[in-house]
Amino acid sequence: MSAARGLPGRGPDPGAAVLSRKGFPVSPDLPSLPRRRFCVIRHGETDANRAGLIAGRTEAMLTDTGLVQAAALSGLDWGGPVRVWTSPQTRARQTASLAFPHDTAGVLEGLRERDWGALEGRPVSELIPRGETPAGGESWPAMLARVAAALSHALEASQEALPVLVAHSGTIRAIRRLCGASEHGASPRNAHPLAFVPGPEGWRERPVTEGMAWTA
Repeated sequence: MSAARGLPGRGPDPGAAVLSRKGFPVSPDLPSLPRRRFCVIRHGETDANRAGLIAGRTEAMLTDTGLVQAAALSGLDWGGPVRVWTSPQTRARQTASLAFPHDTAGVLEGLRERDWGALEGRPVSELIPRGETPAGGESWPAMLARVAAALSHALEASQEALPVLVAHSGTIRAIRRLCGASEHGASPRNAHPLAFVPGPEGWRERPVTEGMAWTA
């Protein structure tokens, strides 16, 4: 890979968002995560994204724009070895294969997008509050539990390599909640890597930008 882009070093970063000041675990109701840095990437743009439709467990294909977004990630220099993990859904696996053409991604079922049940295929404007359970769909606590298990496995199994997870907007929202932040707010951008770094005040989330130094 080329270009100099990686994850933040160990020094404090005043520009990063502190996700939790409660220590580890962030809440007695949430599982504790291994204390190591990792990166999460939302898949490239899909036809459902472009149309503004809910595609949780529904398969959606990358658009031409999404393919370009994913391929552009192959130029990143992570500054060290990475271990790639992906959701089993097509849009995430497509993104992982284009972004990391020389790596074999491990597939983790727990990184799937949320099952929105009867809301699948409906306009995004019809989404219900995240804490409610859609008819025939998955509850928010159930999603948090499986994402926590998948993330913990990825962090532990990556050994000395940097864990990089390719997943979905809802999965990243769950990860934010597990790290002590709110799951609400704007959706993560397609194909924009996010770094999660543990520190004495809690987890920090920030975009991966040019010139960051990487350490495991």
